[in-house]
Amino acid sequence: MLNIAIIGFGWWGRHILTRLQGHDALNVLSVAEPNAALHDDITALGARAVASFEEVLADPAVQAVILTTPHMLHEEQVRAAAAAGKHVFCEKPLGMNAASARRSVAACRAAGVVLGIGHELRFDPAMQRLKSLVAGGDLGTIMHAEAAFSHNKLTGVPTGGWRTSKELSPGAGMTGMGIHLSDLMIWLFGPVASVQAQVRDRTLGWPTGDMVVVQLGFEAGNTAHFQAILNTPHFMRFAVFGSEGWAEARYTSHPDTPGGRILWEHCAKGGSPQQEVLEWSDAVVANLSAFATAVAGAKAYPWSDEELIGNIAVYEAIVASADSGETVRLS
Repeated sequence: MLNIAIIGFGWWGRHILTRLQGHDALNVLSVAEPNAALHDDITALGARAVASFEEVLADPAVQAVILTTPHMLHEEQVRAAAAAGKHVFCEKPLGMNAASARRSVAACRAAGVVLGIGHELRFDPAMQRLKSLVAGGDLGTIMHAEAAFSHNKLTGVPTGGWRTSKELSPGAGMTGMGIHLSDLMIWLFGPVASVQAQVRDRTLGWPTGDMVVVQLGFEAGNTAHFQAILNTPHFMRFAVFGSEGWAEARYTSHPDTPGGRILWEHCAKGGSPQQEVLEWSDAVVANLSAFATAVAGAKAYPWSDEELIGNIAVYEAIVASADSGETVRLS
């Protein structure tokens, strides 16, 4: 059993504490939350409420931390946790730029602690199936991919906070949604060579914008594009096109919502599209379980350092391309 502490009890911290109730490998000892008004809610969910991150770091019973804090705090907190000998599971994005991500990875490697990342979609059943098709060559030469992850969950957030700030959350929907898509694409296709991006504000009046559209070129030769919109009903899709077939997954609900379904379709060359409905599974908990397994030494955590850093390098390039209107080349 891995004894952990959750740092931050906002929307996602609450979600993780709720989902980990009764887990057989992860035991939430405490939640660090400076807002005392939330402490009763934490206690009601079976964890001890503490006021500060520092209190968690000083607790010898805590073996690992889950950072569900604003992303501009991640590097400092990852490095502090690693220095204290705590394994670290960091919600996305890992950092605001590649240099920051590199420092966080280096700190964890130097301390000998596992670094996990909150990109649960790699554990989604449709994405697992898609990975198998791509890696096994079933789709032939990969030509192009298309993806979208959009919702309107945050439209009530008041302007002026960190979520709406161009300085603290550049790239519109990248920090909340698009960063998941770029992670999946790096996992499926390898390193990104070039980035073109546009950010727009159509409806919300947020300095960071309310939509981002991205075009990627990969070192392998294929291309991809994706979008993340912050003011439209939930829409999530991922499709890959190859010389021997294509496959697509469409999601009826956000990955954090139990009971959703995935509409899967695969068409092999010379055949007709085959459709299937995949049932929802808890990819968030699957990711955390993989983290616990890695801490126990039973199996390596399934992200390379190059992927962890490379995804943030792509994010940094997206912001730079959107600001300049130019293509940004990574290799």
